[in-house]
Amino acid sequence: MHHELSDIKRLRKQQGLTQQELAKLSGVSQSLIAKIEAGMLDPTFTRAKKIFDVLENISAEKEAKAEDIMVTKIFKLQKDQILKNAIKKMKEYGISQLPVLDGDAVVGMVSEGEIINQVLEGGDPSRMKVSDVMQESPPVVSARTPLHLLMDLLRFSSLIVIADSGKIKGVVTKADIIKAISKS
Repeated sequence: MHHELSDIKRLRKQQGLTQQELAKLSGVSQSLIAKIEAGMLDPTFTRAKKIFDVLENISAEKEAKAEDIMVTKIFKLQKDQILKNAIKKMKEYGISQLPVLDGDAVVGMVSEGEIINQVLEGGDPSRMKVSDVMQESPPVVSARTPLHLLMDLLRFSSLIVIADSGKIKGVVTKADIIKAISKS
């Protein structure tokens, strides 16, 4: 991320740090921080980079992660299930998209939109399998994935699967992101 020296004071205050605390974490003197913030000194590239690295690391540590906002009650489908049963499950739980598995591996996703498209094209849900309407696999990320990356991924997919060591731990949708944002 690109920053200007004039951003240091704002970023420091945003993180709730004093000049002394930032100086200690950055390995520079408090007077250097004060002079930079006052516009009285233009530090070396190395010192400025140290200061910005500390500020960015603190920001990243405080940012919500997938594990903080994921839904852990996971509803999923197997690719060989009859589509009509999948539709019943989606209706029963009020879910608009579900991950599709082949055993334990995520191989795709089924959404209301794709089911509707298939039915409009003459498909019979009682004769079709989930694999007949599944879309490509949603992104699978770790529980430590930061919120800003989840938001980027949700621009391209309506569902993100959270997994660790190949085992599904939860899911995140746009609704979960909105809920998380509204709490902060």
